[in-house]
Amino acid sequence: MLLELRFADKNFDAELNKLLAHRLDAGDPGAGASDDDSVDSIVRTIIAAVRARGDDAVMHYTRKLDHLEATQASQLELSSAAINAHIANVDDQITAALRAAAIRIRAFHQKEVQQSWRYTESNGTRLGQNITALDKIGVYVPGGKAAYPSSVLMTAIPAKVAGVGEIIMTVPTPNAEVDSAVIAAASIAGVDRIFTIGGAQAIAALAYGTETIPRVDKIVGPGNIYVATAKKMVFGDVGIDMIAGPSEVLIICDEAADPDWVAMDLFAQAEHDELAQSIAITTSQSMVEKIQTSVARLLPEMERRKIIEKSLNAQGALILVDSLNQAAEISNRIAPEHLQLMVKDAPALLGQVRHAGAIFVGKYSAEALGDYCAGPSHVLPTAGTARFSSPLGVYDFQKRSSIIQASAAGAHEMAKIAAVLANCEGLTAHRRAAQYRLTPKPDA
Repeated sequence: MLLELRFADKNFDAELNKLLAHRLDAGDPGAGASDDDSVDSIVRTIIAAVRARGDDAVMHYTRKLDHLEATQASQLELSSAAINAHIANVDDQITAALRAAAIRIRAFHQKEVQQSWRYTESNGTRLGQNITALDKIGVYVPGGKAAYPSSVLMTAIPAKVAGVGEIIMTVPTPNAEVDSAVIAAASIAGVDRIFTIGGAQAIAALAYGTETIPRVDKIVGPGNIYVATAKKMVFGDVGIDMIAGPSEVLIICDEAADPDWVAMDLFAQAEHDELAQSIAITTSQSMVEKIQTSVARLLPEMERRKIIEKSLNAQGALILVDSLNQAAEISNRIAPEHLQLMVKDAPALLGQVRHAGAIFVGKYSAEALGDYCAGPSHVLPTAGTARFSSPLGVYDFQKRSSIIQASAAGAHEMAKIAAVLANCEGLTAHRRAAQYRLTPKPDA
């Protein structure tokens, strides 16, 4: 049975805070759990080794942790022949689905591309921005038991649309096990090079470069706690997308919703991970009871039943509210990664949503569609960070440079302002540099 909370109860705030508390530690590697010091120490050691010894350290940790033998680093990069062999090994139906998803993802993200712009003031001064793509990015893809070709599409395609010069992918291959669908997805997405390494050593190699693995400007993609901790440690030397916590969904539903649909959408999130969080908010006590019944009836059918059950028991909940206004208020407080609006007038409720990574409007908009092929990247802010963060997109792979081209008349006008402010701050050289522009010199 799912935990039931009622907005009208006096202790609701405390109970909700308790329900959400796990997101803080789960979304922040190194936040104080008993094993975090050990994780930090291991990751710090690996990063230092890769920085000092390059390829040798990467090969050492790949042999030790992934049991993948390599006598030289070049063996860790997939050749064109190996990539083509993997592509040929993928079922035609899966390949067709990957291509169809890629078309949709590319079409959506092409709408995000930003262009350089300029404007000219009346005195001739020109101002604007140059929009340029990053030169090189790294895409980390989980491997082994967790193989997600969809994540390859969702990270590499926005980068490709942005115009990134080179995309380097790393994927761990424990015991030389490679998921061919992941490699096929990389080819479809336009990945340039693929290295069969993972863990903190892959993050360090991408962040600092080795003799074989290029240094990149930004690292994106999900990973385990060692990967997340490594991304956190190298941030500043290299850009990262985010520190992602366990996946989460919040479903707002009314009496018109199908309880079986609600239950299955909760399952779809819970089956990711025992730490995943699935919550439904409803205005109907009857719907609370119907969802509980659907959960009990459908759960035994699930292949990942044990994971779903643990996730729902530990992090799941059904919240009863008096109105959809209250539901929206709670949703904005939670700021979920995924928000589903399964109500009669979903577009109207959408207007009240301020904080969510992705919003699925209407009963047909299953979050599972967003995971694979709706179009927007499924790399989303978790653990309440949707209050200030956005989904991964083209803008994560483009940067802006401000352009200032002052005319003589414009410089004369601005120099008077700048000189006063510089003098106020006690920066004499700033003041004098500005004042030099008060007396324009003829162009050479």
